[in-house]
Amino acid sequence: MLTRLAASPDRYSRIMFALAWLLCPALALAHIGQGDISGGFLAGVAHPVLGPDHVVAMVAVGIWGAQLGAPAIWVLPVTFPIVMAFGGVLGGLGVPIPGIEMGIALSAIVLGGMIAIARHPPLWVAAIVVGIFAIFHGHAHGAELPESANAIAYSVGFVVATGSLHALGILIGVANRWSAGANFLRAGGGIIAACGFYFLTGHLIAR
Repeated sequence: MLTRLAASPDRYSRIMFALAWLLCPALALAHIGQGDISGGFLAGVAHPVLGPDHVVAMVAVGIWGAQLGAPAIWVLPVTFPIVMAFGGVLGGLGVPIPGIEMGIALSAIVLGGMIAIARHPPLWVAAIVVGIFAIFHGHAHGAELPESANAIAYSVGFVVATGSLHALGILIGVANRWSAGANFLRAGGGIIAACGFYFLTGHLIAR
């Protein structure tokens, strides 16, 4: 299947766009719910989407996966939410992990840097890098779980939001097929890394 999609980039782009679009009705329907399930889901969706440090890192995962090509294009965006959910459990249980905010900022720096220099490490190395940073992002989500929220609904919310941001990154990363697009992605990676340095500086100053 991946071979057929690679052979028809226009079809692949349409499929990825459709997948991202299909997530929109799911988010809209969440407003209809009642009680903790609705509140937990919406809170979970809002946490990564409203946090610029989370947004840039999660979009970067999708871009880097697309830049690396198959099978990384789906392995990295699948690895991140799975490991992030584990980090969310740790955060919800109050298991301490030092340097959460610094880890989140470093994720933007490292992932943006990988895109900027078009680094192509072995798949297992890329997956480990993504997985390590997913722990920090997940822990932050879990630690900020509202007391009145349903933990499962909240977790589903931030996983859905994360998947949407990964899909956006993949759609952007499709530009890597063209030389001008590849240069655009590398410049974008530099911007993501710069955002990471901004987040890191702000965190250090706040301390």
